[in-house]
Amino acid sequence: QVQLVESGGGLVQPGGSLRLSCAASGSIFSMYAMGWYRQAPGYERELVAGITKTGTTSYADSVKGRFTISRDNAQNMVYLQMNSLLPGDTAVYYCIRGPDGLRYGTPRYWGRGTQVTVSS
Repeated sequence: QVQLVESGGGLVQPGGSLRLSCAASGSIFSMYAMGWYRQAPGYERELVAGITKTGTTSYADSVKGRFTISRDNAQNMVYLQMNSLLPGDTAVYYCIRGPDGLRYGTPRYWGRGTQVTVSS
């Protein structure tokens, strides 16, 4: 059974930084693409960042240059480093696993999410 457990969310002031972590279990982690989605109140879930099994990354335009996704295949972990945070980044952030090594736009598994609030 695949499990994804997020951590690292919290309250941060505008301009601040947070690092989200996702611990994955139940599958051969290195074989799959991973990603982060977010959902703000009243909005649909959106893809924030994705990373293929070989480490190729992609970002939503709204976070390019501010967020960095990375993975540690030895530890079965995926991270989202978020810098220069804006109030508009406030959302629940979800870790996902893709259906194969390349795709993260059609998630197969979701974590339960971690709340990120950017406010002064």
